[in-house]
Formats: sequence, C-alpha cells, structure tokens
Amino acid sequence: MSMSNKTSSSDFILLGLLVNSKATGVVFAVILAIFVVAVTANLVMIVLIQVDSRLHTPMYFLISHLSIMDTIFICTTVPKLLVDMVSKEKMISFVACGIQIFLYVTMLGSEFFLLGLMAYDRYVAVCNPLRYPVLMNHRVCLFLAAGAWFGGSLDGFLLTPMTMNVPYCGSRTINHFFCEIPAVLRLACADTSMYETLMYICCVLMLLIPVFIISSSYSLILLTVYHMHSAEGRKKAFTTCSSHLTIVSIFYGAAFYTYVLPQSFHTPEQDKVVSASYTIVTPMLNPLIYSLRNKDVMGAFKKIFAQCLSIQKVSTSDA
Repeated sequence: MSMSNKTSSSDFILLGLLVNSKATGVVFAVILAIFVVAVTANLVMIVLIQVDSRLHTPMYFLISHLSIMDTIFICTTVPKLLVDMVSKEKMISFVACGIQIFLYVTMLGSEFFLLGLMAYDRYVAVCNPLRYPVLMNHRVCLFLAAGAWFGGSLDGFLLTPMTMNVPYCGSRTINHFFCEIPAVLRLACADTSMYETLMYICCVLMLLIPVFIISSSYSLILLTVYHMHSAEGRKKAFTTCSSHLTIVSIFYGAAFYTYVLPQSFHTPEQDKVVSASYTIVTPMLNPLIYSLRNKDVMGAFKKIFAQCLSIQKVSTSDA
C-alpha cells in the first residue's frame, strides 16, 4: 500500500530536507547536534540574563526575548524533521501543519520587529548615552518587547487561516521539510494569486519597517562612531553592532529570498537550503554570537559555573 493511501484526505506528506540521499545519516547527526546546541545555548542565555544582575539591562532584556523566540522557532520545525528522517511515513496532519505555520510565521514576524528594536537600542546607547536610562527604561522595554510579540502574532493570525482555507484537492505531497507557506500553496487547486499578493504586501511591510529602523539607526551610529576620539570606544561600538548586523544579514536575507523574491527565481532545493539557514542555523548562531563575543555574558557564565562547582564540592564533602 502506498504512503498516500495510508493518509487521511486532509493529511499532508513532507518529502523532507533530502530526497533519496545516501547522506541522510550524516545530515541527521549534524542537524541533531545543531538542535541540541541551539536549544541549550538559548536556554542558558535566558537563565544567565535572569539570574545575573549585571545583565539586567535593556540590551540583554531584548536578547532574552530573542532567545525565547529562537527556542520556539527551532522547536517548531526541527523535531518533526528529525522524526521524518528516520521514519518511512512522513505524514503531518492538517491541524499540525496549521499549527506549524502559525508558530513559525509568528516567530519570524516577532524576530523581524525585535531585531529592528535591538538596532534602536544600540542607537540610543551609542548616540544618546546620557539619556539611555530614560529612553530605554523598564517600561519602555516591556512595551517594545510586547510590540514585537504582538506584531508577529498578528502576522500569524492573519496568514495561517488564509493558507489553511485554500482548497487542496490534488496532491498532498509538500516538497519541503516543514509546512512553509509558499511550499504549501503550490498544492492549491484554486487561484491563489490574490492571497499571494496580500502575503507579499504583508511580508514587504514587515521587512521594510524593521529595515528602515535598522538602516537609520546604524547610519546615525556610524556617524557618531566616526566622530569618536576614543579608539576603545570605537572598538566597543563596532563589536556590539557587528554582532547584531551579522544576525540581521542572515535572517533578513533569507526572509527576502523566501517571501519577496518572485517565485520564478525559486527552486524547491534552493528553498530548502534557505529555509534551513533561518529556521535551523540562525537560532544556533544568535546565542553563540551574543555570548562568545561578549565579556559580560562570559563573565556571568563563569560566575554561575563556579558557584555550581562550589556547591557540588560542598555536597560531596558533606556526604
């Protein structure tokens, strides 16, 4: 009996990241390692920011929300991908597909806005350091973080029902490793041009607003840094901003390709590679970039690690 006959009329079949490849075992091990590192690193970042008072600053508050988003983001797609790589039946139910779309679209949109707000935070810190405690106080930070989550959720609540209400009466096989909207829409047996236009406008707006904030913030930062007399101040500003710009370039570049570039420039194989870069690789890079290159985070980690070792020694000696 074929796989398509075993599925219900509303189930989808995910072909996965690799189709008929002999390197499945190696790729599985690599993706599993990335997943473990990403989840662990993001959870460690969240804990460190919560427990170390030196990290109770607006920048780290926003980074903690980025880590939460990345954890949800990678857990939305990778576990199902790993299961499908070792399973013969790569089915996903209609409801599970809708949930996957909602979660990844929400996290994607939320990160769009949050990365823009993080650029604004760096602008205030570099260009208006004396007013930084006022312009980025706790209430403002809560408002900005809530705004990022709200913007992403709005995108999820808008695009998910529209995608799942499109009639799918032909093939149920999605040539992808998760239910990404463009891949799912290729199976529609109705005209989706109006919906695709709406999605295009929505995604362009969600890209343009943060990109405008980021470009404006960093243009002003560069002008300020250029006029700095302190070489140490310049180095610190460039180090902080370069980390953020690295993440922005990868994340926004992949999103631009997926949702803005016309479908005539896409192939299923390229789509999978690009999607893997922002759903699998980026959630791992975010905490590593913000921690390994940051003395405050590494100092907090060493402090917590030393405390854990001392507690373990005490408990061992008492025993």
